Parts: sequence; C-alpha cells; structure tokens
Amino acid sequence: MSKQMVTKQSWDTFRKSGLLFYVNMILHVFGWSIVVEIDNDNKVTSCFPARVKYRGFSDDVQDRGYKKITNYMKNNINSLRDDMDGDSNDKSE
Repeated sequence: MSKQMVTKQSWDTFRKSGLLFYVNMILHVFGWSIVVEIDNDNKVTSCFPARVKYRGFSDDVQDRGYKKITNYMKNNINSLRDDMDGDSNDKSE
C-alpha cells in the first residue's frame, strides 16, 4: 500500500500551526526570515525569504508561538506517529 509522500498545505495552515514562528526562530540566527504578507481579510497575499536585522521575538510572541506548536502537536500526534510508523495500531513504544 503506497502512502502519499507530499501533501500540499496552505501558508495559512502553516502559520496557524506555529511552524512559521518556529522556522523563523531558527532563520533569525542567520539574519533571515520568511515573510508572509496578509491582507485585510487575514489571507496570505505573498510570501518570500528576506534578510533581517532583528534576532528573535518578544516574550509575548514566543509564548503564543509555543502554544500554537503545542496545540498542533496535541491535535496531530496520531497522524504524525502514523507517518513515522506506517501503522497506527503499533503501540509497542
């Protein structure tokens, strides 16, 4: 049985998961960031890599980002494990 290896997702889904925050934390070390432009309806209109002078995020932004990531993991742990194991019935570990 073949599983689909790549499933296209929206930038909105990526942002809401907290993963854009997480990736940008890493990129900030190198002076880079993924910039997502949003319109008045909160829809992504553009996305691009950029050089930035700032490093890191404020405590408030970090708190929100970590909560988003934690919720993403909580809500998706079974499918993430299935991706790794290939069998959701294997609970041996």
